[in-house]
Amino acid sequence: MDRNPNLRITDFNEVDLGLSREEVIAEAKRCIQCKKPRCISGCPVGIDIPAFIQAIADEKFQDAADIIKKDNMLPAVCGRVCPQETQCQGECILGKKDLPISIGQLERFVADFERKKGAKCPKCAPATGKKVAVVGSGPAGLACAAELARRGHSVTVFESLHEAGGVLMYGIPAFRMPKDIVQYEIDQVKRLGVVIKTNHIVGRSVSVDELLSYDAVFLGTGAGLPYFMGIPGENLPGVYSANEFLTRVNLMGANKFPENDTPVKVGKKVVVVGGGNVAMDAARVARRMGAEVTLMYRRGEADMPARLDEVRHAKEEGIIFMTATNPIAILGGNNTVCGVQAVKMELGTAGDDGRCSFYPIEGSEFAVEADVVIEAIGQGPNPLLLRMLPELTRNRNGSVAVNCLGETSIQKVYAGGDVATGAATVILAMGTAKEAAVAIDHMLKK
Repeated sequence: MDRNPNLRITDFNEVDLGLSREEVIAEAKRCIQCKKPRCISGCPVGIDIPAFIQAIADEKFQDAADIIKKDNMLPAVCGRVCPQETQCQGECILGKKDLPISIGQLERFVADFERKKGAKCPKCAPATGKKVAVVGSGPAGLACAAELARRGHSVTVFESLHEAGGVLMYGIPAFRMPKDIVQYEIDQVKRLGVVIKTNHIVGRSVSVDELLSYDAVFLGTGAGLPYFMGIPGENLPGVYSANEFLTRVNLMGANKFPENDTPVKVGKKVVVVGGGNVAMDAARVARRMGAEVTLMYRRGEADMPARLDEVRHAKEEGIIFMTATNPIAILGGNNTVCGVQAVKMELGTAGDDGRCSFYPIEGSEFAVEADVVIEAIGQGPNPLLLRMLPELTRNRNGSVAVNCLGETSIQKVYAGGDVATGAATVILAMGTAKEAAVAIDHMLKK
């Protein structure tokens, strides 16, 4: 159940209120317990989904939580932000003729139940004496650290920001991912013995030589370098990357300026460029800060990579969608943003990926009034760490090249998550990190 849009745009409280005890039991009982459950193969971290659903149907919620946490130490996070509709739920056989099981809502309920009750700490294997350094405390870093700690290794996580959590803290707004829940699940990872050192930048606070002195290293630094359109006017005051805008609000409390000392400019009219989840997040944050928000996307609405629920929530909250529209310049006056010059786009032929190309319509240029522009067109790996390790082989998009085990071109250095795959989802980052952790464990135990 969702909160009323007219009320929720006035605060940053969670929008989706989840299912009740009675609802999750009824939903779990819909599961037909397939002999060959495809939902498990649809989960990047391989949770035994039928088993935890059966435990819920039997009203054994703690058992369900224990089953989930064998493979995922961030269940409350994943239950809220995973794109289940294209992963586990997308593989649910019931979805072929009816609605698939609401796996994400069931996972969220179980995680919230355990948190309120007091979570148990999973058992770890006996200490191996091996030390692993993890760089970055986002979803990939936390997943890798938890897996290695449970296998008996000593894990130290180095985080450059002042709080752990990565994109879970700085990127995803509290109305989608409450920060106290993120912190709780980070604390559960710490209970495994993982040490997280914040305000530690590799190459500055900790040297590369010190990093490489560990028995293994995992790079999970994500994709925090924003891309820009490269159009006139981008250097004007009032132009933000979504990364900066969301970080200022989510992690630094800019929405409460001057109570908090981090400012962010949000005018009366904001244009957000992009069609993914990050664009929806930026638009919905700006709306909560009092702006009239227009979202521009160069393709059609059906081509938007954002989750359908996020698109629906944005529309309910009054975000104006301007699809098949592409900005060509940011307009300025008095050394600040005053509008966006845009052009309408027309549909072309479909490419090999099935997506149609779009072309500008000649003579269709028009201007949209705006005093803030937020660009959310993607991001890539932050080059700071990669410059510290010049021996790393990189892909054409700047990401770290890894093999199927997560091994990089440097011996005993592994990578996973967005730094290796490019910008993706929280659960995909966790899946690649878990695979790398298994490979690291095998390497350390040879």
